[in-house]
Amino acid sequence: MGYAQLVIGPAGSGKSTYCSSLYQHCEAVQRTVHIVNLDPAAEKFDYPVAMDIRELISLDDVMEELGFGPNGGLIYCMEHLQENLDDWLEEELENYLDDDYLVFDCPGQIELFSHVPVLKNFVEHLQRKNFKVCVVYLLDSQFMTDVTKYISGCMASLSAMVQLELPHVNILSKMDLVTDRRGLKNYLNPEAPILLSQLNQHMPPSFAKLNKVLANWLMISLW
Repeated sequence: MGYAQLVIGPAGSGKSTYCSSLYQHCEAVQRTVHIVNLDPAAEKFDYPVAMDIRELISLDDVMEELGFGPNGGLIYCMEHLQENLDDWLEEELENYLDDDYLVFDCPGQIELFSHVPVLKNFVEHLQRKNFKVCVVYLLDSQFMTDVTKYISGCMASLSAMVQLELPHVNILSKMDLVTDRRGLKNYLNPEAPILLSQLNQHMPPSFAKLNKVLANWLMISLW
């Protein structure tokens, strides 16, 4: 039985930095972890790359040869990965033992873990190969400084939870950029009346009913 961690989250949320820190920590405590790059647009890494999707397909090549833009090109790359799970990925996984721990550094296009089924199919393939898989969802701490951003970030994370149907851990990244940490309390331990009051202050009265539903929903969901 192998183990896998899928590191996802919006673009720029610190996924690669997290993977690098995790690798350094495991190295310090003499544990072995293998970091896999699943981002066809990646350029450089602060960790040794055990597997690299760019050996199969790269975003630059797709954009140059097919004339796609960055977003469409990335979706094309990931769909190409999906079509080659039984070939390229199968061959790569043969290099690892049953008890190895793989960490997949994923691209940040939100549609990949909200409604496009590529990552879900990828996970199901790993599970068929007897991997136990969990998700680490990184959310930029700047989402915790404004109630509307907070709602948006939580809904994106919930979408990933529903889509992937895996054990799921949310991690706040870039905490060093938060200047007023006292304001985080309302979001780390949310209370529906406070969230509702803040939403109503930021949005027109016509959104009052929707705000109430969202505030109550957050009390029983992510955080």
